[in-house]
Amino acid sequence: MADKHSNWYEFTKGLIKQNPTLVTLLGMCPTLAVTTMAKNGIGMGLATTFVLVCSNLVISLLKNVIPKAVRLPCFIVVIAGFVTLIEFLMKGYIPELYDSLGVFLSLITVNCIILGRAEAFASKNKILPSILDGLGMGLGFTLSLFCMGSVREILGTGSWMGITIPVISENPMTVFIMPAGGFFVLGCLIALVNKIAKKKPPQEISCSSCPNAAMCKGQCRDEKEACE
Repeated sequence: MADKHSNWYEFTKGLIKQNPTLVTLLGMCPTLAVTTMAKNGIGMGLATTFVLVCSNLVISLLKNVIPKAVRLPCFIVVIAGFVTLIEFLMKGYIPELYDSLGVFLSLITVNCIILGRAEAFASKNKILPSILDGLGMGLGFTLSLFCMGSVREILGTGSWMGITIPVISENPMTVFIMPAGGFFVLGCLIALVNKIAKKKPPQEISCSSCPNAAMCKGQCRDEKEACE
């Protein structure tokens, strides 16, 4: 098990155990709105990851300079700057994706995931852990949107990333690209990820952990071995 203070833990915690979308249930608005297609989910996820990493870096650098009384407005200004940058880049180089994401790209500024990591982590930790925290949370968010978008696109349109899927494409279930289908897929993914996150490895039962060890004196263990 990774040490809770190690850099590896800071990176991996956002993928499953503290996944911002499927465990802590943050960023629900873009999750439901843009995941009708897998490529939209990837685009929104990577854009959010870029803003997360960059804002965590800057806020960690300036944590001792920013006055506590105005820290939240300062965080929002930093985040908004990087959101504007990623908007310009996507509009210039990926105009189709920029148009598909629409207003939700600008709304990254007020995404609870980014502001939450800035307040809860980057403003209290060093640069490298803050970068890894932002990268892990961003990739966890991207993975969630990609999985959700893939399921909805395959079942709702009968295609995936421009590839037509036989049989399903002939009778697509259009409900999956509607809000109701989005909520259904999201609920299934939340249930699956929470089951994985809370799963514990099997523990060996021994006399040392038994509250009745003094009275039993190993009798139940001997009986079990005899039965086997």
